[in-house]
Amino acid sequence: MNDSISTLDELLSDPMVLLVMERAHVRPEQVRMLLERVRNRADDEARADQPVVPPAHMVAKSCFQQWLLS
Repeated sequence: MNDSISTLDELLSDPMVLLVMERAHVRPEQVRMLLERVRNRADDEARADQPVVPPAHMVAKSCFQQWLLS
């Protein structure tokens, strides 16, 4: 393996990596699936950190209850 590997495809096609994975009984598609799940979880967490704006009808109802709108 050398320092010029820049993509997952290149990494998973490297002969040394394939030998190590074979010895560990790990298949490239398992690695891809694992990384995809981690990426999806990170994306979900990033979305959860974003503020959520309630729908207009909920804002209006809240404002009416607080007498902010008449």
